[in-house]
Amino acid sequence: MITHIVLFKLKDNSPEAVERTVQVLRDMEGKIDELRHLEVGTDILHSERSYDIGLVTKFDSMAALQAYQVHPVHKKVIEHVTSVREASVSVDYES
Repeated sequence: MITHIVLFKLKDNSPEAVERTVQVLRDMEGKIDELRHLEVGTDILHSERSYDIGLVTKFDSMAALQAYQVHPVHKKVIEHVTSVREASVSVDYES
């Protein structure tokens, strides 16, 4: 199993802007066959080092993760996130 985690810091972290991006991320569910698990959460601490949104996705294999990366639904999500993010970090690991 491959776990792919991404944290997003938004340019506008108002509740409305955060919720809009959360919904864009959640809308991937059920639309990408390779995507086995999708979890989206918002930061509750709001500390200086906090990011606004966390995305956790899981895939059966590296090939499935790579297929997700180029899937048209995911590409639309990338377009949205690129326009609203200030920064992002990610980690991918096998379990």
